[in-house]
Amino acid sequence: MALAKEILGTYLMEKSPLINPFKEGLDDQQQGQLFSSFPGRRRSRLQTKKLVWRTNSVRIPVATIGEKNLIKVLPENAVEFKVRAIVTIKNKHKEDLKESIVKHLDALTDKIGRNVVLELVSTEIDPRTKGQKKSKQGVLKDWSKKSNLKTERVNYTAEFVVDSNFGVPGAIMVANKHQQEFFLESITIEGFVSGPVHFSCNSWVQSRKDHPGKRIFFSNQPYLPSETPAGLKALREKELRDLRGDDRGVRKLSDRVYDFAMYNDLGNPDKGTDFARPSLGGEKIPYPRRCRTGRVPTETDLNAESRVEKPLPIYVPRDEQFEESKQDSFSTGRLKGVLHNLLPSLMASISAKHHDFKGFLDIDSLYTEGLLLKLGVHDEILNKLPLPKAVNKFLDGDILKYGIPKILTKDKFAWLRDDEFARQTIAGVNPVDMERLQAFPPVSKLDPEIYGPLDSAIKEEHILGNLNGMSVQEALEANKLYILDHHDAYLPFLDKINALDGRKAYATRTIFFLSELGTLKPIAIELSLPPSCPSSRTKRVVTPPVDATTNWMWQLAKAHVCSNDAGVHQLVNHWLRTHASVEPFILAAHRQMSAMHPIFKLFDPHMRYTLEINALARQVLINADAVIESCFTPGRYCMEISAAAYKNFWRFDLEGLPADLIRRGMATPDPTQPHGLKLVMEDYPYAADGLMIWTAIENWVRKYVNHYYPDPSLVSNDRELQAWYSESINVGHGDLRNADWWPTLATAADLTSILTTLLWLASAQHAALNFGQYPYGGYVPNRPPLMRRLIPDENDPEFAVFLADPQKYFLSALPSLLQATKYMAVVDALSTHSPDEEYLGERNHPSTWTGDAEIIEAFYEFSAEIGRIEKEIEERNANTRLRNRCGAGVIPYELLAPTSGPGVTCRGVPNSVSI
Repeated sequence: MALAKEILGTYLMEKSPLINPFKEGLDDQQQGQLFSSFPGRRRSRLQTKKLVWRTNSVRIPVATIGEKNLIKVLPENAVEFKVRAIVTIKNKHKEDLKESIVKHLDALTDKIGRNVVLELVSTEIDPRTKGQKKSKQGVLKDWSKKSNLKTERVNYTAEFVVDSNFGVPGAIMVANKHQQEFFLESITIEGFVSGPVHFSCNSWVQSRKDHPGKRIFFSNQPYLPSETPAGLKALREKELRDLRGDDRGVRKLSDRVYDFAMYNDLGNPDKGTDFARPSLGGEKIPYPRRCRTGRVPTETDLNAESRVEKPLPIYVPRDEQFEESKQDSFSTGRLKGVLHNLLPSLMASISAKHHDFKGFLDIDSLYTEGLLLKLGVHDEILNKLPLPKAVNKFLDGDILKYGIPKILTKDKFAWLRDDEFARQTIAGVNPVDMERLQAFPPVSKLDPEIYGPLDSAIKEEHILGNLNGMSVQEALEANKLYILDHHDAYLPFLDKINALDGRKAYATRTIFFLSELGTLKPIAIELSLPPSCPSSRTKRVVTPPVDATTNWMWQLAKAHVCSNDAGVHQLVNHWLRTHASVEPFILAAHRQMSAMHPIFKLFDPHMRYTLEINALARQVLINADAVIESCFTPGRYCMEISAAAYKNFWRFDLEGLPADLIRRGMATPDPTQPHGLKLVMEDYPYAADGLMIWTAIENWVRKYVNHYYPDPSLVSNDRELQAWYSESINVGHGDLRNADWWPTLATAADLTSILTTLLWLASAQHAALNFGQYPYGGYVPNRPPLMRRLIPDENDPEFAVFLADPQKYFLSALPSLLQATKYMAVVDALSTHSPDEEYLGERNHPSTWTGDAEIIEAFYEFSAEIGRIEKEIEERNANTRLRNRCGAGVIPYELLAPTSGPGVTCRGVPNSVSI
């Protein structure tokens, strides 16, 4: 059929361009052929405005896209037409000089063909070539005009020519011929009969000179591997191969490769034996795997990877790096920390007399005056040390003051009270170690052949007077006795810890009694030293005070318990159980599940920033002689304690909240209860709020999983899903791969359970353990991260020093000024929400996340439930019957309140481990 070259058109409109083949000039066969050549046709909803299409012989009605289109009929009645892409690119707020120059060069060279080129890929196979069906290439228009706009986002357009047999676009390939990377946020394709097609990209597109291949982006329509359209199968496999890499070479910062490695970069043996640290991971010291960087080994130890020190960046896949607003927030926190530490460091270098706090007022002045300038050292520093003007101008500024920790806001002396000491074990920053005491005296699980007699020193006579007339057995049976037991975590390391300069620790056990009011009170503290200790008393029991002397003994004992607890919290519950243990699942997800996999789409927001924050931790927090070693009692043995907990304690099947509560004896299964559990301690804020969030996550995940896996066989036959879970265990947690407790993944119920646990760990569990660090730990006497003195025995020479000035002795046992301020600066940064945080129940642009309307509706239901939970938490915090979260001098429990503003708020549940 011969057509004239020029064809004028108009819109055939309803909600999208449609075809009306029922016009004079075509016989029935021609009408049918033309109608069948267009995808997404709907005969019952055709509407036509006017038609002025002319050929040499007949009128042919056809939809038009935009105001100007050249459309021609191809062989076999196919018709070529144009579609349009709206491409959203996110600008950097700040550019250095080099980036600015390159950006201008890109704008110039774009005019001569060094541009950004896009190609659409159909979900269908080309019947002639049996390969991918692609559009003709399109280029981003007006780059030279728009690239210098100072807006946060810039929208570009590109046009593609496709024919009516193209089908639906399922992927788009992008080639960046510029010199500089750009951040591609999204692409929307308009003009297809089936409606707009969304591509949620959120990725850096590298220059072709750095990465010659084309970037592949898939539409927001999810597909299980078995349901992948024929036209996308090869691209799906190629994208995963690219993300896995080849396990060779040093990774460039621009790479997008996810691979596994051991924690063999925490030490730096080239600096000397004091900086050497054992590799974590492997048969000798089991540990989860981290993201591989491929750096060369150190010169002195070929098994240790060389380090990259700040300010040089450490590798994580390019899309895992902080976005600019997050990086600005994190950098501001680090600068604040540097300034907070600068003067204490200078003061310590000037004179030893400034090494310790002289009184509690010194600590208070950190929040009121800033950096102890009232102590008469301001002039001394200025006179003896020439400081840069940039630092000098801050000396009297508010920036050097610390924020007032929340623990001080309702009762300045709350930290001294036994009831507050006890309350924080179930409603503080580490509410996950309290256990119901099920046998008396407490029993150790350590090997007595290695560690000597392990019988507890706590006897009935120590606690009987604090049981409200009950016998010990009666109190046990009535669920009245509880224990915070850090004995086994610390005892194997005490010889080495106590040999360190300025470190002194016990292995502690603390027993609590549950009152009729639902509050706990500590009734005995056991302090153990290893049998090899030269002290005459390797075990001692301290009980609540009866006079001034025993009161200070009791305060010191509580401080040692808090120090033990701070170490276990940071090294085991926080770092190991939320940061390190989740990373292998994230790496395997990127390596084994396509971005179009529905489970990847579910997991994606819960992986945000985790690899970057973990890499930064290896660089500046958990490495040799860094913050964690400097500020916590175990010192250089911190990560070995973490590894011991992984080997002896960590079990994925018990990491979910209900299983953890049952393991600790804090709840019993009860199908009549709303969450299937009955708490043995009704007013347990962390557990009570956590169960609401756990159930909401579980219900959301169940709906999601059942939607995509209606047939039980789909889970076991999903090769990407099975490869993800298998690699997470066998490689990411390879040292424990043979454990018999790993859950199976064969049914939708299995998948729901596994995913609920991962989403819980990444969101609510991490939030409960992280965002209270400064609000509770920012006042060091409340929660000292390390101790420098043991409690003196009556036969010790130090006992006279203690009696002469117990307050001075107590302060000298706490961290020094420099240690305290360093710790405060770090936990301040770690407790801070960034402005771009995405909280549980939130997703940026939900409509572009998935093409499935039923799932979007289910997500909005989940979001509404999270909002309802937040209101319930507010009501609980106002309920005077709940004395562990409401009352005079009692801080409300908000660490699991889902939303938060930026800053240190002591609330908010981000989707991911993002700080």
